[in-house]
Amino acid sequence: MYAGNMYGTPRSEVERARQAGKDLVLEIEVQGARQVAEALPEATQVFIQPPDEETLRRRLEGRSTDSPAEIERRLTRAREELAAATEWRRRITNDDLDRATEELVSLAATIGGRQSEGVNE
Repeated sequence: MYAGNMYGTPRSEVERARQAGKDLVLEIEVQGARQVAEALPEATQVFIQPPDEETLRRRLEGRSTDSPAEIERRLTRAREELAAATEWRRRITNDDLDRATEELVSLAATIGGRQSEGVNE
């Protein structure tokens, strides 16, 4: 459950990818990331964070998809998650989309000591 919605990745899909020797990228929130870390301690985890709360607020408002109450609920949740950022060894601040993307692509290319397939620079 995140921001009032249910999300999840079936464990069977994670196991299928692992058995096939494939890398898997999960976009998950803090609670899910903690569960993955417990089940797969060898997983590489990256915490992607906004530069600050005001920037996050502007981004949420700029989408024009959520009510003001929903935005406040999301910001409350974001504060809780940002407080946990130090739990992650790897953190990327999304203050510039191109730079943050480059940083994530570079990291992904080095996981396991091999170049990632299908990554175009």
